[in-house]
Amino acid sequence: MSGTPQPDAAAMQNLFQAGQAFAQGFMNFMTQQPTSPASAPPFPPNEAIAQLQKEFTERHVALWQGMLQRGPGAAAAGAPGDAPSDKRFAAPEWSESPYFDYLRQAYLLNADFFGKLAEALPAEDEAARSRLKFFTRQFVDAMAPSNFVATNPEFIGTALATQGASITAGIQNLVADLGKGRISMTDDAAFEVGHNLAVTPGQVIFENELIQLIQYAPTTKKVHKRPLLIVPPCINKFYILDLQPENSFVRHAVEQGITVFLVSWRNPQADLGHLGWDDYVERGALKALDVARDIGGADKLNALGFCVGGTILSAALSVAKARGEDRVASLTLLTSLLDFSDGGEVVNYVDAASVAAREAAIGKGGLLRGAELASAFSSLRANDLIWQYVVGNYLKGGKPTAFDLLYWNADSTNLPGPFAVWYLRHLYLENALRVPGRLAMCGTTADLGRLDMPAYIYSSREDHIVPWRTSYLSRGILGGETTFMLGASGHIAGVINPPAKGKRSHWRNDTSAATAEDWLAGATEHKGSWWPHWMEWLKRFAGAEREAPRKPGNKHHKPIEAAPGRYVKEKA
Repeated sequence: MSGTPQPDAAAMQNLFQAGQAFAQGFMNFMTQQPTSPASAPPFPPNEAIAQLQKEFTERHVALWQGMLQRGPGAAAAGAPGDAPSDKRFAAPEWSESPYFDYLRQAYLLNADFFGKLAEALPAEDEAARSRLKFFTRQFVDAMAPSNFVATNPEFIGTALATQGASITAGIQNLVADLGKGRISMTDDAAFEVGHNLAVTPGQVIFENELIQLIQYAPTTKKVHKRPLLIVPPCINKFYILDLQPENSFVRHAVEQGITVFLVSWRNPQADLGHLGWDDYVERGALKALDVARDIGGADKLNALGFCVGGTILSAALSVAKARGEDRVASLTLLTSLLDFSDGGEVVNYVDAASVAAREAAIGKGGLLRGAELASAFSSLRANDLIWQYVVGNYLKGGKPTAFDLLYWNADSTNLPGPFAVWYLRHLYLENALRVPGRLAMCGTTADLGRLDMPAYIYSSREDHIVPWRTSYLSRGILGGETTFMLGASGHIAGVINPPAKGKRSHWRNDTSAATAEDWLAGATEHKGSWWPHWMEWLKRFAGAEREAPRKPGNKHHKPIEAAPGRYVKEKA
């Protein structure tokens, strides 16, 4: 048995009654909200609500009776929805004690009930239902007994074992994080951009107020004629593609004989708060294309966009096409959306009212702060990116381990207000980019169907930001031949999967199925990284090999400073 103190039967009875009352109060609140007769759908039949309530009560009574009948040392019974993989309750203290075992199981039962209630409640449309389910999940995750001192046996056990030192350490960790303005997810002291992150050798060969353009040094005697231009997301910093040498996407491409140019977006401060979407297209992606092509000396480039960088790049190529310019031989899109009909869980924070409010606040100038963006994205996976660190850092007094990806995740960037609200309204709300001629940009109208170069579209199967089925719709928007690749894992981990580690898997299907489901049904799973398959595809358009350049830049664009440059080191 655990060494943690055990409450008496009366206390447990009070706990049971309090839990019942709390859950019932939540149900009453959710089901008795006033509705608009003009717009609200009809409330579910009383029978349905009554059945939910009946099942909820019966399961709680059964749980309570089972707990009372449990003998000393008996194994804990499973709870509804109690998945063995739930790390929050994996420690033996949760099952060894009847008290904490009851807390665990009652919470999981309540969580199951709240999820079913959110599904049953009326909603104007699927978007509204999605938001209801999302915020219900936020509430449920926040109320887990593992998150609180009094109801977490691991906190009590650790405090006793350390004679209170863990409590002191937890308070110190909390004070330090309050100073940072964020929860620590990794050992910040373990990493430094330019020292052990973003260390692939190269030179900044161009800069303006919005971007620096990096040209990476060759590591092979010969390189392919056509360079690769990478446009990363402006919502995060580029070094997600150049973390440490062993997991650097950039280094891998360079080692394959590809001359790589990469955009490093400025981290906007107040002086750049006026920039809009057209600025990111014209002074960002299009300018980078011009400079890279001038230095590379090739007729065309190969271009790659990651996440929103892929959306910006596609828009830029559409503008170039409208101007009669054909700048790239191939296009690669990594976890990017062109069709926003399902914008992932991000859309739970995006509706007409919230966008209008932001337009009024920052639409003509100002910043969408990086801290706000980071908080919103972390909340999409609150248990993994918030609550586990609250418990580990503050309740147990531990220190997070060094993890490069999480260091990058915390290195947030601001966005200019006009850019942010344009992006939210025209893409997430109106889904206008997919419609030929619908959007005006840079003096032209966007038509992605005019992009007839071969395209490689990568998506991650468990991506909650760019759902892979929505990413698949890009095949029907672009005008050229497309290859679709589906990787395992999520938005970032699926992309950053170096071959040497032999991790995860990917799915291939060379046919152009009408739907994502049909494509997957005919796909074959392959173990390991998708990078070699992409590189084989890219080299079809990279041109013949030639002697690697001895120096970066050219007479028009001379080296400014060593990679990774100044811009990526600017803090939000």
